[in-house]
Amino acid sequence: MSRIRKSGGYRKLASFQTTTIIYDATVWFCEKFLDDRKSRTVDQMVQAARSGRQNIAEGSRAGATSSQTELRLVNVARASLEELLLDYEDFLRHRRLILWAPNSPEASAVRSVASQWRKDQSDLRDQSDRTDLTDLSDQQRWSLYSRWLEHGDAAVRANAIICLIHQANYLLDLQIDALERLFIDEGGYSEQLATARLRKRSENRSQSNATENPSIPACPNCGGQMALRTAKEGRNAGSQFWGCTHYPACTGTQPI
Repeated sequence: MSRIRKSGGYRKLASFQTTTIIYDATVWFCEKFLDDRKSRTVDQMVQAARSGRQNIAEGSRAGATSSQTELRLVNVARASLEELLLDYEDFLRHRRLILWAPNSPEASAVRSVASQWRKDQSDLRDQSDRTDLTDLSDQQRWSLYSRWLEHGDAAVRANAIICLIHQANYLLDLQIDALERLFIDEGGYSEQLATARLRKRSENRSQSNATENPSIPACPNCGGQMALRTAKEGRNAGSQFWGCTHYPACTGTQPI
């Protein structure tokens, strides 16, 4: 029996892949450019970068049983990256270093790498951001940005990481929007579980009725089992009719 809601698959998400680069880059940035590695700032930056990555993974796994938990964790990831973004901007400002403008040639060059990443709208629950680079290893993806992330100039590294954080935040915003739409359209896990249980019980009753009464018709729309139902309202209230057991997915009916 397949699961009602799929989960996992986070390693194929562009958001997770991008935050992995951000996490690694932050660890090595702090090691090289921040003097006191035991300082509170270093710890906060590394933990914020780690939180951005780990909460995407945890949310993806939690999605099997709780869409609300998944949404909460993805929002935590988004908030952690926003905190990290401010830390890098503070680093540049406190040292009177230049922050690249969004439309600068330097920022555009970093963004051009991500232009290779193509969205796939076939899987909204998993954020719809599968990419052309999913078959690459972490090291291979890192190499695409290494000319900036391994640069000897702290300003170049910090600005490149800022560009990556903006990209990750954009992807997470898409992911949050898709998860919210899915929750509105299909409900949470408990609602889907209850619907599946009711459908199964209805199918079991229909199969039992079909055995006892071979004259039960097939659904004219989908060909599935039909069950005897009673109209609850309208001009035909109280009268019986045949209704598809796959309702509400199928609304096929037949008169008795």
